[in-house]
Amino acid sequence: MQTSDRLRRLKFRAWHRGTREADYMIGCFFDRHHATWSESDIDLFERMVEEEDVDIMTWALGTLPVPPLYAGTMMDAMIRLDYVEIPR
Repeated sequence: MQTSDRLRRLKFRAWHRGTREADYMIGCFFDRHHATWSESDIDLFERMVEEEDVDIMTWALGTLPVPPLYAGTMMDAMIRLDYVEIPR
């Protein structure tokens, strides 16, 4: 699958999580960072979006420790939460 197809699929998956909170956290993260990702970053994000929303959100909020598989620069960026833009 071409990178552009993968990113299009990931964007949909990031923005259609099931709750508005997860959509904003994961979708806004994708929108802000995907343009700089390497193939291995895309692979990691693909794995991460298959996790439960509540798990991803608790890792990003620091409520639960980040599993070793996801620990690193991508999760460090997600933890900053400086990418969430909530429409008013």
